[in-house]
Amino acid sequence: MHESFLHYVWQLQYFTKQNLISSQGEPIHIFNPGFLNTHAGPDFSNAKIAIGDVQWIGTVEIHIYSSDWLVHKHHVDGAYENVILHVVWDNDKPVKRKDGTWLPTLELKNRVDDNLILKYKRLMNSPEEIPCMAAFASVPDVEKFSMIDKSVTTRLEAKANEVMKMHERNNHDWAETCYQTIGKNFGFKVNADPFLQLTQSLPYKILLKHSDRLDQLEALLFGQAGFLDDICDDEYSKQLKKEYEFLSTKYDLVKWKLKKSQWRFLRLRPANFPTIRIAQLATLLFHQKNIFSKLLESSYQGLIEIFTIHQSSYWRTHYAFHTGETKEVPPFGEMSRDLVIINSVVPLLVAYGRMQGEQEWIDRAVSILQEIPPETNAITKRWASIGQKASSAFDSQGLIELYNSFCLKKRCLDCNIGASIMKSM
Repeated sequence: MHESFLHYVWQLQYFTKQNLISSQGEPIHIFNPGFLNTHAGPDFSNAKIAIGDVQWIGTVEIHIYSSDWLVHKHHVDGAYENVILHVVWDNDKPVKRKDGTWLPTLELKNRVDDNLILKYKRLMNSPEEIPCMAAFASVPDVEKFSMIDKSVTTRLEAKANEVMKMHERNNHDWAETCYQTIGKNFGFKVNADPFLQLTQSLPYKILLKHSDRLDQLEALLFGQAGFLDDICDDEYSKQLKKEYEFLSTKYDLVKWKLKKSQWRFLRLRPANFPTIRIAQLATLLFHQKNIFSKLLESSYQGLIEIFTIHQSSYWRTHYAFHTGETKEVPPFGEMSRDLVIINSVVPLLVAYGRMQGEQEWIDRAVSILQEIPPETNAITKRWASIGQKASSAFDSQGLIELYNSFCLKKRCLDCNIGASIMKSM
């Protein structure tokens, strides 16, 4: 038994209401169960309940055992003084409020239908990573699509919040925030952290001063990343090291420099090596001056053009420094391009729209997601295996969020799909 199940039962009033009696023997009549509180404090607010001859409006707290009131120290917390009813599965111990008065308690243990409990246990005890896998096909499409929409909204808000926090740290500089957001996502999952540290240690305003010289952009980025610390043998490497030594002294960059050991190469395909990604980022910054303004102006087709990147000649035949020439290194791939747009441009647009109070930027972000082909990864393949195929990145983003935030955490009762199964099974 989990409190989430009791929240579900109380919110939807899925229990027998005949002869409801409080722990003090007074009759209970529920006019309104209240609204679920997702923040700190009692579980439901603005409930309207009659206990005995008195009608109350206040909060409701829910626990498995009534003694949990004491375990959680609500009896000494002023935030719980307005609780009008304690709803529990098992009333194992009478409890009092902070002021010493007895807390009216309603026990649900013998009032919930056994079939509802069984349905809940089937979901919670499912060995599958998607708990509703067996019953998923029976869920109406409208419930599935509404949950995908809800999940996309949740995901976009979370990513936009990260961008807005970064924007605040950058003294409300959108250009710097854009540069750091894109830089972080050039590292994808494996090298996201060092890429973010790199962009934070090397301000965008410095790069802009040298944006007409690709070799200087490469020198600044590779040098600050720690890749030029070793002795360089070829002319290209020597030139970059010489440029970095001069520029790092000019801008006092050395104290913020990363170490080469911070970058991960293991188990990465050569085309995804951080050296290649840094070279591609340098090329992007060389060709796209004032990139944030361009992103604001661009449709998905325009973004494709912006993120069509062919790194400089050295990095078309090398995966790392100090190696001989190799076979041709591919340019920035279509899948990589779309992932950067999904994880950088879309959150930037949503954050900008929220900060400006203008819905058009948020609508554009959603429109771009709907134009991008769906992502193909382990999560979207799991959904496809039970019949839920994504038709765009909007769908795949929703399915990823649904899987990570609901399925893996067994939050089935907070999910439209799980709630639908509970009603129909």
